[in-house]
This record gives sequence, C-alpha cells and structure tokens, in this order.
Amino acid sequence: MKILAIHGSPRSIRSTTRKLAGFALEGAAESGAETEMIDLADYHVTPCTACEVCSLNGICVNDDDVPSLLIRMQEADGIIFGSPVYIDNITGQMKVFFDRLADAIHYQVLAGKFGCSVATTYESGGDDVVAYLNHVLNYLGVISVGGISVATGGKMETVDATEPAAKALGKKLAGAVMNGFSDPAQEAILADNRAYFQTIVKENRDFRPEAYERWVRMGWIK
Repeated sequence: MKILAIHGSPRSIRSTTRKLAGFALEGAAESGAETEMIDLADYHVTPCTACEVCSLNGICVNDDDVPSLLIRMQEADGIIFGSPVYIDNITGQMKVFFDRLADAIHYQVLAGKFGCSVATTYESGGDDVVAYLNHVLNYLGVISVGGISVATGGKMETVDATEPAAKALGKKLAGAVMNGFSDPAQEAILADNRAYFQTIVKENRDFRPEAYERWVRMGWIK
C-alpha cells in the first residue's frame, strides 16, 4: 500500500502545510503504508496552453516533470493534496499542476483510488481550499475520505496541536485503501463526471483505442 502526498507550497520544507501533510502521512505509515511526499516547488511544471494535443494521444507537448509525477500518482493507492491558502485559493504552483491534469481527468486514469486533503491559512479560507482540493480529487475519479484545515494565526504550534487529527485522517485514508470506503454522494458525482467525459473518449476512439476499450471494460461506455 502506497500513500502519496502532493504539497503545493512554494516554501517547500519550511511550509506549515507540508508539516500538516506530513502528520497525515505518519498516520498512514502507522497503518502499514509506504509513504512519499512530493514538493511541487522542486519540480518543473509548465503551464497548460490549451493546445489539446494531449486529447489526441495522451502526451503533452511540454517536456517537464508532469508525466513522471502522474506516473507516481498512478502507482499510489492513496493521494493527499495539500496547499496553503493564497488569496482565498490554492497556490499558483498547485493550480498550474492541476491544469496539466486535464487529460488524466478526462480519461479517469486514477479511478478507484482514495484520497484526502489538507490546508493551512493564517486566518480564513482553509475549509474552502480543502473543499476545492477534494473537488479536484473527485474530478480525477478519486473518492475523498475527508480533509482538515488549520488557521495558524502565524503560529507553528497551532499546526503541532493538530497532529492527532491529521494522523487520524491519514489512518482513515489507509483504512479506505485496505478495506474500501463508500460515499454515495461522491460516487454520484463521479458517475456524472464520467457521463460527461465519455463524449471526449468516444470522439477520440480512433486515436486512442486502448483508452476507449478501457472505458468499455469499466462499463463507463455502453
């Protein structure tokens, strides 16, 4: 069992969000998971230009680190998203990365995985960012087991006090990977997303027959 955390703060290892995500990974590790932290600030992620080439062959024209990051996401059983709040939203680093996952979203390459989200903020917006991160997980076909946000007021000890709750979230994620987790509301969202995305898969079936056949096997295209 592998749990992967993707952390979007430009502060990298000095980030309070990274510490919070690390607590969640520790909880997953205590449940027997192999864990890994990815700091997006350490990688080359080129902004999407909406050229739509990936829709035809699944390959982005940009030569950067996103393909290898996506492979690591595909190899993981559980995914944790973490971002500090920047002007009531996720960081620019996180948003640019998410924009590059459009093809992975359309073709639902992470379907069947579980995830959760964490966020830190000075005062406000944390819950909204957690909700957005979980929304992106759903777009990717991932079921979220929850999330946690911390308003620090600029004090690191506030994050430290949340260690038990963050570890519990990581353990819940590991438990979902091992034993399953059902949420009818999220499952309905995922089904609606696939009903919408199947138009793209059908339109490109001649260019990407293997992807089309996968959707047929999964029962997402009748």
